[in-house]
Amino acid sequence: MIEEDVLVGVAHVPGGVELRLVRHGDGFTILLEETELMSTDASASEEALATMTCERLGGREAIQMLVGGYGMGFTLRAALAALPDDASVCVAEIVPEIIEWALGPMRGVTAGCLDDPRVMLVDEDVATLIRAARDGYDAILLDVDNGPEGLTRRENDGLYSQRGLGEAMRALRPGGILAVWSAWPDPVFTERLEEAGFTVSTSALTSLPNGQGYDHVIWFARKP
Repeated sequence: MIEEDVLVGVAHVPGGVELRLVRHGDGFTILLEETELMSTDASASEEALATMTCERLGGREAIQMLVGGYGMGFTLRAALAALPDDASVCVAEIVPEIIEWALGPMRGVTAGCLDDPRVMLVDEDVATLIRAARDGYDAILLDVDNGPEGLTRRENDGLYSQRGLGEAMRALRPGGILAVWSAWPDPVFTERLEEAGFTVSTSALTSLPNGQGYDHVIWFARKP
């Protein structure tokens, strides 16, 4: 018997698009029209956004991390698993329904990560938090769109502009890392990061841990 998709909820991104949460059996998918933004069936690269950043941070004490976008919490849970007890993770999520889904129909997937004492959940645009900080974060992890452009919300373009990257540079501590997830490569964005003064490396990953699925990219941009 083929199980049909079930619409669980609808959310509206402030100043942006409509998102739909769909359940298929035990799995969930968040869709923008017919475009799959994230799925419980494919999370390897979102988890790598956190784990690979933590590896690059090394043995820093009292790490302060900012995560832009909760999504389905893959990045947050991976960060909590990799970070020591003295770390702090601020999660900026401006779509209230995303958190309602996490605490409601997706509670089993969420696995209590929002209750971790190291986590502070903020209903605020991540760009505002970046703009307000000076040498405040060891790492800023951005997964607010499908790449370095404003797909779900036009204002997100500012995060990836020269001005936005300059603000991220100021918000990071020396040696800190800006990590950006994308569903596709973008050589122009690599150049923009380098022009902003970052030391840049990229990693190509797949959405499934066995090397299958969609090809994704993560930029790791380190502040000197």
